[in-house]
Amino acid sequence: MSPVDGGPALAVRQLEGGYGESPVLRGVSLDVGPAEIFAILGKNGMGKTTLLKTMMGLLPARRGQVQILGHDVTGWAPYRITRMGVSYVPQEKSIFQDLSVEENLRLALRSAGDFAGRMSAVSRWFPFLKERQRQRAGTLSGGEQKMLLVGRALLTSPRVVLIDEITEGLQPAVIARVQQMVAEERRSRGIAFVVVEQNVGFALAIADRYAVLKLGTVVETGRAGDAGARARIERHLVI
Repeated sequence: MSPVDGGPALAVRQLEGGYGESPVLRGVSLDVGPAEIFAILGKNGMGKTTLLKTMMGLLPARRGQVQILGHDVTGWAPYRITRMGVSYVPQEKSIFQDLSVEENLRLALRSAGDFAGRMSAVSRWFPFLKERQRQRAGTLSGGEQKMLLVGRALLTSPRVVLIDEITEGLQPAVIARVQQMVAEERRSRGIAFVVVEQNVGFALAIADRYAVLKLGTVVETGRAGDAGARARIERHLVI
């Protein structure tokens, strides 16, 4: 499924949402183009994760609209959004600890016959996933578990990938590998990435554009390569 008439891969319009009676998102609007890398930055508690979960249908939208690949998916169940070609890499390590690496990866696919070919593509970035397919996932290091989540997301051949705080706790060499992966998967497969981050250097190194969330509202947007972008972003992270 492709964006309709050259429109955005993902867009939210005046989106409001939260947890129970507690509002978090307050009229968020943004759009992500096809094969674009878009960074969402902000301090803890500003609504970044809530925004991703609302996009994925994991939290209900109280008002506003979510569009993915040209279709209004507001109120859809997460499995329907996933089947459109959207993958989500959560901040929390949402793996099945007692299952093997291979079993965790296979859960991402609807057809068992696709596994071998797709696994070869994923193991290009994270070779240990192929080498340790029989290992119990819960025995992987914290960083390896994060890479398992990324590998599981890529295994579905997605059109849009949402990634939440992937660099947290990772070694610099692994962060560099993730940066390379995002850039190459965008270039070769046309994947659009939405990357939630507090690591400003990483976000600006990979993103085309960015938005800063503060108290559930977009307070700053711009192009990552613009002069002074980092200073403008960091101003919101310290106040």
